[in-house]
Amino acid sequence: MSIFNSLFRELDMYYVDTLNYDKVVKTAIDKMLEKLDPYTVYIPESETDDLKFMTTGEYAGIGAMIMKIDKDILVSEPYEGMPAQRNDVRAGDIILEVDGKNVAGLTVSQVSSLLKGTQNTVIKIKLKRLGEKKPIEKEFKREKIQVNPVGYSALVADKVGYVLLNEFTDRAAIEVKSAVEDLLKQHKIESLVLDVRNNGGGLVDEAVKIVGYFVPKGTDVVTTKGKNIDADRTYKTPSEPIFPQLKIVVLTNRSSASASEILAGSFQDMDRAVIVGERTFGKGLVQNIRPVGYGGHLKVTTAKYYIPSGRCIQAIDYSHRNDDGSVGHIPDSLTSEFLTRNGRKVRDGGGIVPDTITKDDRKLNIAYYIYAQNLYFDFATTYVLTHPTIASAADFVLSDEDFKAFTNYLVEKKFTYTSQTEKYYDQLFEMAQNENLDKRAKDEFAALKAKLVPDIAKSIEENKDDVKELLSLEIIKRYYFQKGDIQYSLKTDNDLKAALQILKPGGEYLKILHTKN
Repeated sequence: MSIFNSLFRELDMYYVDTLNYDKVVKTAIDKMLEKLDPYTVYIPESETDDLKFMTTGEYAGIGAMIMKIDKDILVSEPYEGMPAQRNDVRAGDIILEVDGKNVAGLTVSQVSSLLKGTQNTVIKIKLKRLGEKKPIEKEFKREKIQVNPVGYSALVADKVGYVLLNEFTDRAAIEVKSAVEDLLKQHKIESLVLDVRNNGGGLVDEAVKIVGYFVPKGTDVVTTKGKNIDADRTYKTPSEPIFPQLKIVVLTNRSSASASEILAGSFQDMDRAVIVGERTFGKGLVQNIRPVGYGGHLKVTTAKYYIPSGRCIQAIDYSHRNDDGSVGHIPDSLTSEFLTRNGRKVRDGGGIVPDTITKDDRKLNIAYYIYAQNLYFDFATTYVLTHPTIASAADFVLSDEDFKAFTNYLVEKKFTYTSQTEKYYDQLFEMAQNENLDKRAKDEFAALKAKLVPDIAKSIEENKDDVKELLSLEIIKRYYFQKGDIQYSLKTDNDLKAALQILKPGGEYLKILHTKN
């Protein structure tokens, strides 16, 4: 510390240009923490609103997502029932001014900060909307925006309920409880599909409470162990179970992390639920948030967590780095075997491996490149101008006429793309030139190059289903928002189909868990 202070003093006195003290010191802090793990970070006072949102899902603003396309900042998704949507702020609207401030040249983060503010303060937004000659001005009050961690719940088959849990904020448990109680009351469900795909985690206590709804009071769910004795703790279910008889399937994927893995892993170790989907992310580290003065906080990794079988599912070993500073996954050969309550074999060191593994067979194709250029989004903005209403999300079918209109739109926009394979071809050809092999294989390179140039019309026809699905989702969101998006997606969801197959009468549910009838 003495050397650092001395060095900083010398820089201040002798460096050729004036120093930005905050920027220089924050860079030093960030680079130091970066060498530990990606979860240990410094959160300055200016980002405390983000900290509150991470833990509570709450902020004061207009209730809309924004993004940048080219030089414009656009509204990408207004939240249903929130101030922006109630005041007819639409997806596709270009933001010109916020409270009289021109946003040209600002970043998404900077515009987001302008849109947020104190609850009940008036906000004035000037928008440019497709089909309108003059800018549109909106004036309304900012409100407390509470994003429900349960994104969707519904009956998905006879006596089978579905709950999508997006994050483990401080209302996750109570919202899951409410959703399941509604499904029981309205539909008398006997089974539950709990979806934590793409759920990056959050508060451990909330995961423990949710597990507690289904297993006896006082059951060990997760144990944390760290260098400091204060980090050592065993989390037990705090109350008597509310839904002890429900069969459970948990859906996971590679983006299910942290608290999602505690929930899925503890259910698996207790043989209380069948896990379906992809292997989870593998985050077995626990963070605490500590104040460090001047309104700033340190989010610091304090412990590893261990689920009921005794395993830690951390997939990356940050304590042992390669010579170049990189880190690697713990190889399967170095993982250890553990047993679930019924004696099923499970392993540590690599996330939660589902009991039934599903595979997404979709390949990287033209549908992705259209998405990457925001052309589904742009077309949907034009689509709503001539379609005041559409069928319900569950019944919507994109017509051949509308699909043709979209392909014509791509032609009009002169859509093209460079595939990843073509990029690698350029690297290969450059290397061949360096090694003087390009002339020897001239014909072969020419033939390969010809095959790699995309045939747009042919590629669209070959991948028509994927293109139609992504276009349909973007259109549906304009009318039915996030819930419509989810409802439509579930119609072709292979993970959900696998779950329903397991849960159906005479299915594999009890057999997978090695449970006696």
